Amino acid sequence: MIATTTAIEKEVIRIISKTKEIKADRLWADRMLQDFGFDTVDLVDIILELEKNFKITIPDEVPIDKVGDFIDFVSTHTIRKAS
Repeated sequence: MIATTTAIEKEVIRIISKTKEIKADRLWADRMLQDFGFDTVDLVDIILELEKNFKITIPDEVPIDKVGDFIDFVSTHTIRKAS
């Protein structure tokens, strides 16, 4: 099964929203994670959950400051892996 970008985006946002119990409709791609009070531990939790769900590895050096950064990375690496 090849995941679509929209399905990936929804799942990434679901995982992020679950971490801090933030409504998914507030998590736009251009919103800074700091705006919601995410700290380093929260980001590690999100990364671990994304890696498990999408069977990818997100290296430490990947800059992730916005919701869209997670979406872009997961979309790019999940689609590339599927092809």
